[in-house]
Amino acid sequence: MRRDSRMNYPAAADLPIEVHARPGQVLGMPPARFLRDYWQRRPLLVRGAFAGMQAPLTPEDLAGLACEDAALARLVRHEPHGDRWQVRNGPFDEADFAALPRTHWTLLVQDVDKWDGDVAALLAHFDFLPSWRIDDIMVSYAVDGGSVGAHVDQYDVFLIQGLGRRRWSIDSNPDAPSAFRDDVELKLLRRFEASHDWLLDAGDLLYLPPGVPHHGVAEGACLTFSVGTRAPSLAELVADFAASVAETLPESRRYGDAGMAPALRAGEITADVLETLRSELSAALTADSAFLRRWFGSFITRYRMAAEAIPRTPPLGAAAFARRLAAGDGLMRNPWSRMAWNALPRGAELHVAGDTHRCSRALAERLCQPHALAAAEILALDETSRTLLLDLVNASHLALVRARRKR
Repeated sequence: MRRDSRMNYPAAADLPIEVHARPGQVLGMPPARFLRDYWQRRPLLVRGAFAGMQAPLTPEDLAGLACEDAALARLVRHEPHGDRWQVRNGPFDEADFAALPRTHWTLLVQDVDKWDGDVAALLAHFDFLPSWRIDDIMVSYAVDGGSVGAHVDQYDVFLIQGLGRRRWSIDSNPDAPSAFRDDVELKLLRRFEASHDWLLDAGDLLYLPPGVPHHGVAEGACLTFSVGTRAPSLAELVADFAASVAETLPESRRYGDAGMAPALRAGEITADVLETLRSELSAALTADSAFLRRWFGSFITRYRMAAEAIPRTPPLGAAAFARRLAAGDGLMRNPWSRMAWNALPRGAELHVAGDTHRCSRALAERLCQPHALAAAEILALDETSRTLLLDLVNASHLALVRARRKR
């Protein structure tokens, strides 16, 4: 097998772009191989990844969700004659759907995993990725001819065909045209020339790394589940990091030029000044590992938060919390609250929606898992850990779940 001379992974010519899923391997290969050979490098179509899949929600469910005030929903219509596009943002009502034509429209709803537990269960198949790297599951329903046009995403995406068929075309050329049209609201490509074209059936999966031009068109009514990842731009990272550093700098720390030479020309900014600035800024933005760890944990659990937890009023007291636990009530994570953690020499730092807490590694990892904590698990914890859980309950990052009462 040939190897890419720049990196230690197989050359593109030796890697298939289309594979079939295997028992226990949604990607048709072990996750380690996928991450080594495909992740952020090249597209992959997996036939039968979710063989026998029953879509976890119906088009009617999606339309109902799109009518909710808090849902992020869009309707995209395409008029093939004249190649005109129209975008409307939700919330919608039944009359909006009744007025739609029979073909060439798409309904898209973001963050459906936060609203529907069955949709959220799809994320278990992608647990080889750090959970903080996952953004959301967007669900699109399209009638025949429905599309959002040829475009590129700046993040990795897994497209799961949940119902019906959709034809996907991609351009795998690294030098594919990337200019956008200026006559539509959507960021559509001005030119798109497909290198590959597939018809996906229910249960098929298409992985696309960032920057790959793609175009999906429904052939008949279909549902597609799009698992998107979180990829902050370098500009966002630098801006947030610099702002965090700035908060730690005292007012007394200022630009200084002790020992400078006499000015020769009015208004000139000399090379010495620029070198001093470079040195000062470099020193200010050099963070130790502890600062970098806390900053990134805070940033990544705040990044792209579509909704914020609203603290309980009045807060739940320790005695009431203990009674609920004694009655068998458990805890479930607020689906809108993002969590991540870092290991410390002793224990861990748990990051929750931008805030940082100290706790055990076991508790930090457990809280980042999607399933509920049973009362027995919580009662087995020490008092400090239970106090942290109560704090998270009162911040609404965790919610009490009533146990089934015996009749």
